[in-house]
Amino acid sequence: MRPEPIHDTSFYIIGWSCIALMLIYAGMRYLLHIDLIDYMPPCFFYTATGFYCPGCGGTRAVFAFMRGDILKALFYHPFVPFIFLTGGWFMISQTIQRLSAGKIQIGMHFRMIYVWISLILIAVNFLWKNGVLLLTGAAPM
Repeated sequence: MRPEPIHDTSFYIIGWSCIALMLIYAGMRYLLHIDLIDYMPPCFFYTATGFYCPGCGGTRAVFAFMRGDILKALFYHPFVPFIFLTGGWFMISQTIQRLSAGKIQIGMHFRMIYVWISLILIAVNFLWKNGVLLLTGAAPM
């Protein structure tokens, strides 16, 4: 199945939007000393059930990844390093291809396999953390 250019363009726009939001957040955090994490409510799923939600550990994984601690980010939530690395390469390769007006054909394309890998990583993380919690009673994080 050939990649659809509209998917690549849509994800490219979403990628730049995410980069802009990360830069705004970094500016708020480091220049204005406003940390949005302080205003986030506790996880509703964890509060209601006592179990980890599928996204549990994601915020810690982002901060660990941004500090360069890839192993800790993998431990907190393997989806985060996967999405940073694949998304990063997608943005770099698409930018090079677009700036070269298609002369350098290295642009990564959207494939459903990336969605399936993401879903598997999220499910395995969810099952592993809750399995450890159920079997040992100890929180893995």
